[in-house]
Amino acid sequence: MQLKKKYNISAIFIVIVTLTGVIIGIGVYGCKKAVLKEEDTKRSVSLEDKFYRQTKIAFASYRDGNFEIYVMNADGSDQTRLTNNPAYDEYPSWSPDGKKMAFTSNRDKNDEVYIMNADGSEQTRLTDNPACDAFPSWSPDGKKIAFASNRDGNMENMEVYIMNADGSEQTRLTNNSAPDVMPSWSPDGKKIAFQSKRDGNFEIYTMNADGSKQTRLTNNPAFDCMPSWSPDGKKIGFSSERDGHTDLYVKTDVYVMNTDGSKRTRLTNNSAMCSSWSPDGKKIGFYSIVKDKPEEPDNEVEARWWYEINAEIYVMNSDGSEQTNLTKNPAYDGYPSWSP
Repeated sequence: MQLKKKYNISAIFIVIVTLTGVIIGIGVYGCKKAVLKEEDTKRSVSLEDKFYRQTKIAFASYRDGNFEIYVMNADGSDQTRLTNNPAYDEYPSWSPDGKKMAFTSNRDKNDEVYIMNADGSEQTRLTDNPACDAFPSWSPDGKKIAFASNRDGNMENMEVYIMNADGSEQTRLTNNSAPDVMPSWSPDGKKIAFQSKRDGNFEIYTMNADGSKQTRLTNNPAFDCMPSWSPDGKKIGFSSERDGHTDLYVKTDVYVMNTDGSKRTRLTNNSAMCSSWSPDGKKIGFYSIVKDKPEEPDNEVEARWWYEINAEIYVMNSDGSEQTNLTKNPAYDGYPSWSP
């Protein structure tokens, strides 16, 4: 079942998907075991809480009648609008120093990649092409941005590109007859994960940062999409329909796997997608569709725009436990990106 569509990159991507701490060290001398006192335990919890209050999560929200970029503390407090434009601003991606964000906007009549300061100031266009340029991802050294574009084909055939962080030297990395989208840079800067439909349905691939050695990691008749590297480079989070989730709105859930594609593990079971790791790797942000009108007939659901349905930003432990709603807003909140 598929929701009513609108012709912007968000709607196209949703249709593609639905179809297709601080570690407290304990010093030990010899065999004498150190014991944490009650006040030490309280202090460790306080330090961890402070860590998550200091980190931020950027996201896109439809709460103001069109998509805008927001930012909040990692505990959900202080939700602040950064962009204010009658067009759509989506898919935020933090620079590795936390000072800037790249994002996608159609404010100039088609989707382009922009950057801005972390407070929303100095919004600057990086790409300038009559085609669609979207889904930016910063390299870990901050010098490059990967993105997807259909400038060399049609809407059904986006490819992965990279450019300098100032928008110069835009270079194509993938070249095949199926769409390659949603690039995600590895923490060491050597690889880029992405999703590709080249084998008949969307699967997760990796390649070297120069486009060589494109390797398939997943192989499933269901759809695997939206890869995201863990900060230590040992895991990749992704979204998948592989377990037959039958929710009316979104059929994906969040999974993790090793970077060679092994040990794939399901973390959610509630129509979730788009994983984003906390900088310490202990937590994962994602968004989940909330069935906001439980008694609504299927035909009425189909008549609604996909962004008219309630979605919320959640965080969970990296093992899938303690899933917590952060946004608690009746509008669509999605595409979380955790700050460094």
